[in-house]
Amino acid sequence: MSVDNQDVLLDLEGEEEEEEEEDDDNDDGEIVLELNQVIIPTYGTVPDQQNLHTPEWVDFDDKPDSLFFKDGQRRIDFVLVYEDESKKMTHRRSDRKKQKRKRQVYESNLINNGLQLEATRSVLDEKLIFVKVHAPWEVLCTYAEVMHIKLPLQHNDLKTRKSAFNWFSRLFRVDENIIKPEQEFFTAPFQKEHLSNFYIQDKDTFFNPATRSRIVHFILSRVEYATKNNVKKFGINKLLDTGIYRAAFPLHDSSFRHLSTDPSCPSERYLLYREWAHPKNIFKLQPLDFIRKYYGEKIGIYFAWLGFYTNMLTVAAVVGVGCFLYGYLTRDNCTWSQEVCDPNIGGNIIMCPQCDRACTYWNLTITCESSKKLCIFDSYGTLVFAVFMGIWVTFFLEFWKRRQAELEYEWDTVEYLEQEEQVRPEYEARCTHVVMNEITQQEEHVPYTACGKCVRMTFCTSAIFFWILLIIASVVGIIVYRLSVFLAFSSKLSQHVNGTEALRKYLTPQTATSVTASLISFVVIMILNTVYEKVAILITDFELPRTQTDYENSLTTKMFLFQFVNYYSSCFYIAFFKGKFVGHPGSPVYWLGKYRNEECDPGGCLLELTTQLAIIVGGKAIWNNIQEVLVPLVKNLIGRYSAAARSEKVVPRWEHDYHLQPIGKLGLFYEYLEMVIQFGFVTLFVASFPLAPLLALMNNMLEIRLDAWKLTTQFRRMVPQKAQDIGAWQPILQGIAILAVVTNALIIAFTSDMIPRLVYYWSFSVPPYGSHSTHTMEGYINSTLSVFNISDFKNESKPSSPWLGKQTTCRYRDLRYPPGHQHQYEHNIYYWHVIAAKLAFIIVMEHVIYFVKFIISYVIPDVSEKTKSKVKREKYLTQKLLHENDLKGVKKTMGKIADKILKGADSTFRPKDE
Repeated sequence: MSVDNQDVLLDLEGEEEEEEEEDDDNDDGEIVLELNQVIIPTYGTVPDQQNLHTPEWVDFDDKPDSLFFKDGQRRIDFVLVYEDESKKMTHRRSDRKKQKRKRQVYESNLINNGLQLEATRSVLDEKLIFVKVHAPWEVLCTYAEVMHIKLPLQHNDLKTRKSAFNWFSRLFRVDENIIKPEQEFFTAPFQKEHLSNFYIQDKDTFFNPATRSRIVHFILSRVEYATKNNVKKFGINKLLDTGIYRAAFPLHDSSFRHLSTDPSCPSERYLLYREWAHPKNIFKLQPLDFIRKYYGEKIGIYFAWLGFYTNMLTVAAVVGVGCFLYGYLTRDNCTWSQEVCDPNIGGNIIMCPQCDRACTYWNLTITCESSKKLCIFDSYGTLVFAVFMGIWVTFFLEFWKRRQAELEYEWDTVEYLEQEEQVRPEYEARCTHVVMNEITQQEEHVPYTACGKCVRMTFCTSAIFFWILLIIASVVGIIVYRLSVFLAFSSKLSQHVNGTEALRKYLTPQTATSVTASLISFVVIMILNTVYEKVAILITDFELPRTQTDYENSLTTKMFLFQFVNYYSSCFYIAFFKGKFVGHPGSPVYWLGKYRNEECDPGGCLLELTTQLAIIVGGKAIWNNIQEVLVPLVKNLIGRYSAAARSEKVVPRWEHDYHLQPIGKLGLFYEYLEMVIQFGFVTLFVASFPLAPLLALMNNMLEIRLDAWKLTTQFRRMVPQKAQDIGAWQPILQGIAILAVVTNALIIAFTSDMIPRLVYYWSFSVPPYGSHSTHTMEGYINSTLSVFNISDFKNESKPSSPWLGKQTTCRYRDLRYPPGHQHQYEHNIYYWHVIAAKLAFIIVMEHVIYFVKFIISYVIPDVSEKTKSKVKREKYLTQKLLHENDLKGVKKTMGKIADKILKGADSTFRPKDE
């Protein structure tokens, strides 16, 4: 970007922290010296105070809905807010002068770059000054070409074929009489020399407000305000961080409660609230084109993805509810559960203690209620649903790619990354090293050398692994809690063999440990999230990515990695580790050499995994809604009523917007993260919780409207940004989809008891292993509980309570030979049959689903034929229109030159042979 030689560049003495260490008198003398004498050879001479360009000062004209300067002609494209330095009491006088000087230099350079500024004092707080920014036509054209912004050439003349479901979808679409459909144009990157080729009906509306704001923000992010050691300091972000400006934002175009009183205002915010963000529209389709027009492509693509994901969840939720109902209706046919609850079978089975010393013997019928619940989730319907979800996630990703390709074309982002994205100002400010570009063979500035980049990457990678290990350490802490508190619950909760307390049916030591550990795990997860968000941002800032897309992708990868370990580690522990390495009562396995490993209920750990998922998913949804909705609402209410005179004065639009909450530097990053974590719960562990898609569907239907309400009513208008797709979230979703097939196969094989039951039914219920004449599930409980001789207990693990019965044995969950056998307490033949069946099931299920996924991915193209035709048609028309007009111009010019040549042939241009 070029800046005139008269641009002001001030060499201030370091950052604010350094300035506070200097003496006040010395500061004042240095400021005078800087204002009058400092010469920077690279950037020119600093002018005197009187040479600075200043904004035009005006009074508020009592038009609360006006979006224009006081003249009513120039549109307000951006607003800067600062606190009058002369009225500040929190800083020293010298600091206030330096801040004022930086701001004045910055505003002067904005004017030198063609922007027009108008300043107005606040109506409610006389300390606040609002600087309104307007970009004239010439500035818009110049920077539209610099930023390669695509603008309309001519109307789209391709006929769109109406869908067969058009009549049905019309029932859920927004009324076209209220929000009119956007006109479709063929577009091309703007070029000033081809201005006549673009579709310009009105210069005031050719650049829509979103585009104007984006251009102005581009300028604000790159205008200098000072130098230090010949390094430029520039950008509105730095000025906001140092407190020189309080806020910088584009304006909402109206109140969300009513239409604007200004006839030139379209009141798009009001329409968005009424037809999109209002709760009454929960079953309506979103007006995506209108959202994109008002908020930009980045927000538009988020809501498009969230809406598409929610629609696809409808199918998964229906199938999930069907599988759940199947398990619920067939629970009475669950033979193994009936045997557990039968007083003649389960009532006569005495189980071995599940911990050392403190635990006692217990009756199998204690687990009757949990076994009944387990029958609902551990059914054949769950197997069908796990296979279905493996295929569903493929359809979801493939159809989203097609939808995304359509949006890329319709919203002109197909070639965005290659053409439009600019370098981050933070990256540009650090470009102090000169290297040779191997491709262009020209020198270019970079922020660090190859060695420096290697050091940064090493440091960042080490930091990431350190924090992940810290998360794992917290999970280990939860496991230790589970192991230690199980001893306490076992000793406190009444578990006598002959006990008849009703409480024992529901509050077993396993249940109490599971529920409390899940709640503590959820609290720890929420606390760690707050820490890891800040850590991930610090690491990414240190990496110094080149573009905003690179920055967000890098931060996305780190944050998801942290969140993945944080949220899912406890679920992975319950699903794949708990109860798998416990040994047997005579030789238990100890955790950390002290705590005896946890065992699962006789029915397995599947119900506990379901409980863990329900608590984390439900708690996370409630917490996020409180954090996202109530917090900004309360802040805005406090800000709204903090000024007692607010109701008595007419307040302008820019002051209304200032008192809203800022959107934050990361925009919708946390919204994506929340949904992707939910997507992981829905797909990775769906074999244990078929109702997860239904809960996600209900949450998302509410989430869309809450996010819309929050953006429309509680937050300042976000700077419109381009986005080609959902960024790094796409490969993360694909990775989760691949991993989900493996985890669900492993859950069915190793966490549930489906495979052992099938092996018993088809092999061990009939001769030569069983005594039944036909295949049956009768006797399953007795066959899958091994026998242990009480006399074989070691002294350190022998229960402290005396044995009250005459029996000399107890039972435990495992498949081992009984005492007295030549291979006593070793795994029996049934165990090895089950292991072989589990491995075979995993291999078959994975290969079948992966094969189907491959076929689906191959059959469904990423870009539809209709979209391909539109892209080709636009390229053809662009080339034809621009190139033919260029050719006509060349012919016209050459014709004039030829006429001049012919007229002056005799006098000026003589043939050589003459």
